[in-house]
Amino acid sequence: MTDTLIKEKGMKILIEQLGYVEAERFIMLMNREPFDYTGWREENLEEPSSVRELSRMAMGYCD
Repeated sequence: MTDTLIKEKGMKILIEQLGYVEAERFIMLMNREPFDYTGWREENLEEPSSVRELSRMAMGYCD
């Protein structure tokens, strides 16, 4: 997937979930402070033990 496509999909998801104003606020907040995704992921997301477990976790976000 190209960088442009990732940005387009990300913006679409943000706007669908937050609306235009809150999506813009989110972007401003992310740009305002340094963000270490790897550190955040290690602290906030549990590691799946298998592909089946990863699928179960992902399906939990679909509801």
